[in-house]
Amino acid sequence: MLTEKNFESREEASAVAADDIAARLTASLERDGQATIVLSGGTTPARCFEILSRQALAWNRVQLVMSDERWVPSSHDDSNEKLLREKLRQNAARDASILSVYDSDLTVDERCDSLQKQLPTHNFACSLLGMGADGHFASLFPDAGNLPAGLDRESTQFYMPVRTAASPHPRVSMTLAALLRSDAIMLLFYGEQKRAIFERAKSGDMSLPVSSLLEQDDVPVTCYWAP
Repeated sequence: MLTEKNFESREEASAVAADDIAARLTASLERDGQATIVLSGGTTPARCFEILSRQALAWNRVQLVMSDERWVPSSHDDSNEKLLREKLRQNAARDASILSVYDSDLTVDERCDSLQKQLPTHNFACSLLGMGADGHFASLFPDAGNLPAGLDRESTQFYMPVRTAASPHPRVSMTLAALLRSDAIMLLFYGEQKRAIFERAKSGDMSLPVSSLLEQDDVPVTCYWAP
């Protein structure tokens, strides 16, 4: 099921998305006693993270997991983990734990295998994803040679290495199969260009990876958009 929420400002979109995430985390905490949330990087979710960090939750029982990561140390400016630590893991959320992706002792492929073993057995409370102007989500880029494996909903592989011309760094990405372990998926994106891409994906343009996310009916997807 696809739900669209359109806003006049990015601030409003960020605030509503943060409230919806907090509600999902609360439900998961009450049900399971713990909660895991999947989060994307980039500039789009930064304000949402700041607002979410002030929500009064049992953050010491919340785990933050990245939908994807560049293969760089967490101190690197391109690291999604660094963004989470600076924008979300503060204020009320300072006690949340983070499942780190980068490990200097392993190769990208080895880390994808070991990460799989570290995922919780319970469903993710929700996944907050972004969308690129090329239709990618997480790090499932159109030019990735292993994209079909990443979009295979029946896959038992939850992390995979990604190499794309769009990034100077190798990447680690959750697969669509992994993301569909979420109780809900939230897609946050801004601007008229990405709106046009979203409309193409919604109409079934399968050249855009995000179409595979929108056309599945296993997990509800809510889209948050502002100009």
